[in-house]
Amino acid sequence: MNTLTVPPGDTHNPPPKPRDLDAGELRRLRQRIDSETQCEILFSRFDRGRYATDASHYQMCPLGVVVPKTIDDLRALISIAHDSEICLTGRGGGTSQNGQTINRSLIIDYSKYLNQLVHLDANQKRCIVQPGIVLDHLNAKLRSTGLWYPVDVSTSSRATLGGMTGNNSCGSRSIRYGTMRDNVESVRALLADGSTAHWRELSVEDQQRSQAELETRTDLLGRLLHLGASNQALIESRLPQLMRRVGGYNIDALIPDGNGGSGCWPGTKSNPAHLFVGSEGTLGLFEEIELKLSPIPTNKTLGVCHFKTFYAAMDAAQHLVTLGPSAVELVDRTMIDLSRDIPMFAKTVD
Repeated sequence: MNTLTVPPGDTHNPPPKPRDLDAGELRRLRQRIDSETQCEILFSRFDRGRYATDASHYQMCPLGVVVPKTIDDLRALISIAHDSEICLTGRGGGTSQNGQTINRSLIIDYSKYLNQLVHLDANQKRCIVQPGIVLDHLNAKLRSTGLWYPVDVSTSSRATLGGMTGNNSCGSRSIRYGTMRDNVESVRALLADGSTAHWRELSVEDQQRSQAELETRTDLLGRLLHLGASNQALIESRLPQLMRRVGGYNIDALIPDGNGGSGCWPGTKSNPAHLFVGSEGTLGLFEEIELKLSPIPTNKTLGVCHFKTFYAAMDAAQHLVTLGPSAVELVDRTMIDLSRDIPMFAKTVD
């Protein structure tokens, strides 16, 4: 997750940058959070120090940390941040190595309370979750249905679905199942002005609307769709057609699906919710995320190929992918030697 700027900026008024508060401002901020929300409030030097780091090598001390218990808490925090001219940074498990969860802002920790499986429809292979639920915990709840969420990141015991959505995470099996974008059906999020956006796959009617029709819409989604439709050729020509395109905003989610020209993963339709996926928290605070589930594989097979050189192994990868595996991993001598030096792995390697 990353930082939501409140209030949002525009071409005439750029958004405020994270700023430090003096002792009096911090005291008033804490008092208001305490009186208007049910949040746990962690403003001590020790607590701020704990949240100044994540799995990256960056360090940045936040203004404070809050642990919301309800969606109403999130809504109130946006209002408070607006009045206090501070930024909000959502945090899940803090497992990313790029520092998205740290800032000189007010940190919102989703992981303690907003971590529930809200709804499960096993027949439709869909579920709705709160952003703080951990991937392994979700899959444990799904196991009895024969379903799982297949974006299996290496930090699955700690990574939350909100953070994975904000990051557009991939996992080792993305060549079979795709990225988070390909497995998110809808997103309900609180925007910087406090309003709620609940976006999902576009209806046939919305996809077929002309630019003239879209120009008359004044709602946010309508304006975004008009932006996408009026720039469709530019978007399609400039966005790279990569299997793991996870950097930047997914603006191709706003263009008409047509003949699949949006560059989405095969079978993925135009879906404005995908604009939130990979946005790293800059567009809103997630309330709920609807996920597409997959059947748990009934059989698993491991194949091992030996190569004399690193180059030969890398050259073969492009051909191995055409065989339809769920994952292709490189384990070189360096990795094996390091594993032998770690007692818990040494017996397995030898």
